Amino acid sequence: MSLPEADEQALADRGIPHQVQVDGGMVCVLLPDWQLPDGLSASSVDVLLRLAPGYPDVAPDMWWVDPPLRHADGSAIPGTESSEGHLGRTWQRWSRHFNGGQWQSGIDGLESFLARMRAEFDLAARGQAA
Repeated sequence: MSLPEADEQALADRGIPHQVQVDGGMVCVLLPDWQLPDGLSASSVDVLLRLAPGYPDVAPDMWWVDPPLRHADGSAIPGTESSEGHLGRTWQRWSRHFNGGQWQSGIDGLESFLARMRAEFDLAARGQAA
C-alpha cells in the first residue's frame, strides 16, 4: 500500500518530510518534527496519520502525536486524553472527527486533512476547546 499520487505530490510540493508504512492493515504516514504554534507544551512533535482501507473515499479519522501535548500552562487539551501504541511507539491520540458531508470523496485528501489538523493545533494553542 502507498499514498495516492495526489497526496504524495501535495506533500512534495509543500516540502513536508514523511514516511509511509503499513501497520495493522492501515497506511501510516509519519510526519516527523511537525512545527507547532506557540501556546502548546512543545514546539514540534512527530505526527502519525492512520489511513483506513478505502482512503481517500473513506475520511481519515483522528491523528496521533509524540510527545504528548498539553496547553502551555500544563492543562489538558480536550479529546487528547488517550494513548495508543502504533509502530512500536506510544502516541497521544487527538480524537477529532468529520461530521457527515465534511469529507468529500474525490475532492479531499491529505492536504485538506492537514489543514484541519493545523487548525485544531491553532485552537488548542489559543486555549480553545475542540
